[in-house]
Amino acid sequence: MTSTPPLRGPDFGSYAPDEVTWLLKDLSDIALEGDLHERERRIQSGKAHYAESLPIEYQPGREYQDLFQATLQSSAQRLAEAVGVVSELILTERHSSPTLVSLARAGTPVGILIRRWMQAVHGIEPQHYTISIVRGRGIDTVALDHIVERHPAESIVFVDGWTGKGAIQRELTAALAEYAQLPGRPALHDELAVLADPGSCTTLFGTRDDFLIASACLNSTVSGLVSRTVLNADHIGPGEFHGAKFYRDLAEFDVSGRLLDAVSAEFPTVADRVAATLAAMTAEHRTPTWSGWRSVERIQLDYGLSSINLVKPGVGETTRVLLRRVPWRVLVRADDLPEHRHIRLLATERGVPVDVSPDLAYSCVGLIKEDA
Repeated sequence: MTSTPPLRGPDFGSYAPDEVTWLLKDLSDIALEGDLHERERRIQSGKAHYAESLPIEYQPGREYQDLFQATLQSSAQRLAEAVGVVSELILTERHSSPTLVSLARAGTPVGILIRRWMQAVHGIEPQHYTISIVRGRGIDTVALDHIVERHPAESIVFVDGWTGKGAIQRELTAALAEYAQLPGRPALHDELAVLADPGSCTTLFGTRDDFLIASACLNSTVSGLVSRTVLNADHIGPGEFHGAKFYRDLAEFDVSGRLLDAVSAEFPTVADRVAATLAAMTAEHRTPTWSGWRSVERIQLDYGLSSINLVKPGVGETTRVLLRRVPWRVLVRADDLPEHRHIRLLATERGVPVDVSPDLAYSCVGLIKEDA
């Protein structure tokens, strides 16, 4: 039995209580943020793991906030279509009454949107949990135990926002294989359901295009005011969920609900397009090729980086590098793409060079500064 209770809004996070159950320990009152450069140095030197602390969340300026609103407005239909496609694939191929388990925190708004689609189109209301997975440390098995005690194992579908090079898909596969070896634990289906799969890592995706998912544009203020997850033995004991913070002090900047409502409002508009996209999908088109991972390995070699983890491919991951890491440079496939406006603005704000690289497999790639 877990010794930490599940969390729901408004006590934790800004989402409605029926939209997501956070299987996390509330660490809101603990000082976990540190200087960005010092944190990066300790992570890269191996003295600390990235999940043991939190970055100080970069809050972009007014021009960027305005750009987010414009981006959301212009991309809401495309997002809604991707939500519809992946939702229908889940229902058709995985389970007619799924249990959605999103990976905190990028998966959380996507899990809510998938739940809303299923509710609006099919009249079903899946249970939706958010749990923590940590690269190099695996998944929160206490949270998994909580879920499998309450739901059929075959109904569980893991959800994330997008794939970059596929590191989290690999982490999930390895973690669930370990989990199935524990006494009395079931084998769980390891394939991620995502809105965008530019890394070609899964068959459950809304699109393979490397396009901007608006929830990648900001940090906690578009993710229910919740931090990324923390796994630190000083604060997380045996039988406890991994932790996270609720940034109540950022409530005036919160646009989490605005994102959900803008995309949900487009569901009726995209219904025919979703059906057409599904009809056009072939097994060959959906087969993962892992082309993204190979592309990232080439970039690592070309730029002489010591770790593949310093290469963050795709619009979403590049945005994250600029928002919460110490960026070195940004690579873009072409000049002046509308979907790169927010990236160029962030790069300018942070003094990061942007290089045009026409042969990129992704729309753009963020490189983290080594030995920052």
